[in-house]
Amino acid sequence: MIVTFNIITKLKLPVVSVLVTVFSISGLSAQATKVTGGQSITIYPQEYPKALKNPLKGFRLHVCSKRKIAKYPYVTLLRDYVEWNDLETHSTDNLVRNIEAYKLKNWDKYRGLGVKIIPRVYLDWDKAIGNEFWPEDMTSGDYSSAEFKKRVVRMIHALGECWDNDPIVAWVQMGIIGYWGEHHHPSPDLEMQKIMGDAFSKAFQNKHILIRHPGEFNGYDFGIYWDSWAHNRQTTQLMHGAGIEKLNIDTDRWKTRPIAGEVAYDWGSFTIQPGDNPDDTLSDPIHREFLIDTIRNLHCSALGWIADYDPLDLTSANGAEMVQRAFGYRYVLESFSYVPIVATSGELSVSFKIKNTGSAPFLYDWPVCINLLETKTKKIVFSQEIDTVDIRNWLPGDDWDEDKNEYLIPTISNTVNMSVPLPKHDKLSADKYILSLSIIEPTSEANSIRLAIKNDFHEGHHHLGYLQYGSP
Repeated sequence: MIVTFNIITKLKLPVVSVLVTVFSISGLSAQATKVTGGQSITIYPQEYPKALKNPLKGFRLHVCSKRKIAKYPYVTLLRDYVEWNDLETHSTDNLVRNIEAYKLKNWDKYRGLGVKIIPRVYLDWDKAIGNEFWPEDMTSGDYSSAEFKKRVVRMIHALGECWDNDPIVAWVQMGIIGYWGEHHHPSPDLEMQKIMGDAFSKAFQNKHILIRHPGEFNGYDFGIYWDSWAHNRQTTQLMHGAGIEKLNIDTDRWKTRPIAGEVAYDWGSFTIQPGDNPDDTLSDPIHREFLIDTIRNLHCSALGWIADYDPLDLTSANGAEMVQRAFGYRYVLESFSYVPIVATSGELSVSFKIKNTGSAPFLYDWPVCINLLETKTKKIVFSQEIDTVDIRNWLPGDDWDEDKNEYLIPTISNTVNMSVPLPKHDKLSADKYILSLSIIEPTSEANSIRLAIKNDFHEGHHHLGYLQYGSP
């Protein structure tokens, strides 16, 4: 990619004059300007127009083979339906040991692939006989006994112990009650909502919990999984699409919790909306725009089932790119300023503006870092987290206008300033370094966040220019 950057200089007191190459990095046009010590330069990157594969957003597959994951360009999320009796068959079972064994058997193969898992425990698959997964010492369909309530709390606490700090877990769908864990046939009554709401809130301090219906679990700060997303018969219902919209308006739930789910193609009038199948949804402009409008309006981060489109079909693939751009967050770096010449033991000063043009915020507190890399090896020699930044606060717009295809409340630019002393000469050699910006998951279990800009990107780092430290 050949990229043009506009550069301006803000004059300060000159110390030393040197020709600084701002860009001469893989695939970028080289630019140079004569800068004196103390001057700052401002770079205005061009926005990258295409969709990006970024963590915790977009098309979500069911757990599957590595080969299938590799076929899809945007997938970073997998859902796992977990049968209760795969974790517990008797009340005397060691639940924590069994859950850890399940993870080892079923999840470890995905570690290091840049994907995260959304688990859901369930007891009944559907109304068919033989699709029940209850413990052997309980009665199938017993959702109301004192023993069931006791076992539910025990299970939830064990899940929290095993999942709450596991970096491969994206968030947790509450599940358990009803067919497919979708909280119908039966629905959780008010007593069960309190039992499960209290237990999940206590057991999960780090991972988000999602519930099936926005009108339930009132008083709990949970996200939503709508498993008939954009369905013609549910979009205007308060227990489904309209209810999510109301919850967002009343509580701003979308600003702090995931709104997600799956598109359903097997019941009711789905052929009207969202379409016959994933390829129909993505290739037909009427279906695709309807889906995008619901994603934008309800601030959706990720959807499944629709992820099973044909990636080799060009029309479907082009439609998938349009939808991926709408999902979740999309960070555009508007400008980046820094002082490219720093005296030994001087300060590294940077300032940048960034905005979220997607439909949802990023929902975990991942660190934003400014880094210096060796020019040849790209090895990090200095890294500093910007501790005043919380990317969860980089919000998109709100109040989606379907006719104008824009938010009536537009996104705002977030300004970040930092200044940090560089190590002394015995810790950091006087040399030219690559200055980079990175947002990398602390455990490195997922891909780093890529900004929607045209520039060199290497192992999680956006290379934004050169910095001369000490005498050139």
